[in-house]
Amino acid sequence: MKKAIVIKFSGKVFGVENIKILKDYARFLVKLSKTHQPIVVAGGGKIARHFISHARSSGADESSLDELGIEISRLNAKLLIYALKDKAYPHPPTSLKEAKNAVDSGLIVVAGGLHPGQSTNGTAALIAEKVNAVQFLNATDVKGIYDSDPNKSKKAKLFKTIELKKLRGMLVKEDSVAGGYDLMDIVALKIIERSKIKTRVIQSDIKTLEKAVKGLAVGTEIVLPKK
Repeated sequence: MKKAIVIKFSGKVFGVENIKILKDYARFLVKLSKTHQPIVVAGGGKIARHFISHARSSGADESSLDELGIEISRLNAKLLIYALKDKAYPHPPTSLKEAKNAVDSGLIVVAGGLHPGQSTNGTAALIAEKVNAVQFLNATDVKGIYDSDPNKSKKAKLFKTIELKKLRGMLVKEDSVAGGYDLMDIVALKIIERSKIKTRVIQSDIKTLEKAVKGLAVGTEIVLPKK
């Protein structure tokens, strides 16, 4: 049986300006599926933030905003499913059990969010745990995890490795409102820690993904506590 790899794609991958890129990712996943079982989790991105912002201004509560973000992420997942054609499981799973059953089909699985109150990073970690994935790759808009926001500071330093405990301390200071931008979250870290999931945060481009799949040192590796 092929070893499972979970890849979380940021919502930017599914943007209007990235139609050709999505097809390139589909080709990459088909190639990867010859040696591994790929499970992709789609983020909501700019489109989700747009809908969430509008709904919040109309007075929608946070749990409703979470549900809205989940729906957008599932629509993004469908875009990739259509690009993959018959190589993909036909629709985004809506539960962990369905995600596991979809993986058992042997097709490429593309999911969106699953539960309110949980980012798609948390969802990806849960799926990685459920299918006993050999690796979780969080493919983001930046090269990895920095000591400060690289979009705001030119002096931001990229970590090649970061201890899970240190990353948790950094995340405690962040917001957790629906639609917020994050590289990882506390829920995801708890799952990664308890199931010892090999995790790397990388830039979302195909060459970097190919290197990460091969186990090369790209982006930021999250170092797990020793037993």
